[in-house]
Amino acid sequence: MHIPDGYLSPETCVVFYGAAVPIWYKASQRMKKLLNTRSLPLVSIFAAFAFTIQMLNIPIPGGTTAHAVGGTLMAIVLGPWPAVIGMSVALAIQAIFFGDGGITALGANSFNMAIALPLTGYLVYRLLSGNAPSPRRRAVAAAIGGYVGINVAGLLTGIELGVQPLLWSEGGRALYNPYGLETTVPAMMLVHLTLAGFAEAALTGLATAYLLRAHPTLFVVEAATVLKTGRHLGRMGWALVGALGVLVVLTPLGLLAPGGADFEWGTEELRQMVGYVPGGLARLREFWRLAPLPDYGLPGFGAEAGFLGQAFGYILSAIVGVGLIFVSMMAIRILLVRRGQAIEERS
Repeated sequence: MHIPDGYLSPETCVVFYGAAVPIWYKASQRMKKLLNTRSLPLVSIFAAFAFTIQMLNIPIPGGTTAHAVGGTLMAIVLGPWPAVIGMSVALAIQAIFFGDGGITALGANSFNMAIALPLTGYLVYRLLSGNAPSPRRRAVAAAIGGYVGINVAGLLTGIELGVQPLLWSEGGRALYNPYGLETTVPAMMLVHLTLAGFAEAALTGLATAYLLRAHPTLFVVEAATVLKTGRHLGRMGWALVGALGVLVVLTPLGLLAPGGADFEWGTEELRQMVGYVPGGLARLREFWRLAPLPDYGLPGFGAEAGFLGQAFGYILSAIVGVGLIFVSMMAIRILLVRRGQAIEERS
């Protein structure tokens, strides 16, 4: 679901950056009070959880892969606006440092996975859970919300890719993604209505059920007092860090899934598939060459190092990504606090 550079026209990328920016701004405004509490580590932990869960690829029949996202779970636990910020940070880290998703397409990827997915999933969860839900009903509502959220994101991705040849073609050849809606939407929905959707539902429902039992004060609905006083956050935080550590160690399981995701092919793969490389895609495909750890690999820990070597490099990449998310969230907190202080001084 991570759209690479070159698959969307520059015009499309600008539109989705334009759509994402006001939502990012609103989310940052709503986050100001939250970032001034001791709950900031929780946002970082859940953003890191989403980052690592996306490294666990699921094999799909036909030789492709997909993955869960974790955005609805973050929205259910911490609220939709922290989820928008946390997911956006995770996607930016993936694109900038690991080349997973394009820099030009970051606005579209964020709109799909960091905005539409958690907001839709959270809305479904709230509608289904009701005003005084039981833990079981909340867990079921969370699972359904996760399923709906990831499928909405998949549908948006399919539409964005599918309109490219309709709007930008030259001489009978597409300039960017070469496949139309009749291909992209069924391909994306088949993956997400089945394995990826059920994986997201299971992740969201089971994690919600566990957290409701083990750490009920973690949830945004019950957390007002806790976030103000910081009580129990230390114990909950360390438990979540432990779970995150286990997940980091398990990330090499994603290496076992053969193949790659649909619509994330390289230029030579496209040449073999459609007989040509779209001109605009070729120009933008290598737009960002500065990713230090492309494909979550470390120098010397590639295929030549064997599975154990690759697994070690994959784990180190996950640790680097998690660290970058924590640093980024702290930087966002500092910027928002300073901005708030500057506004108060001017007034």
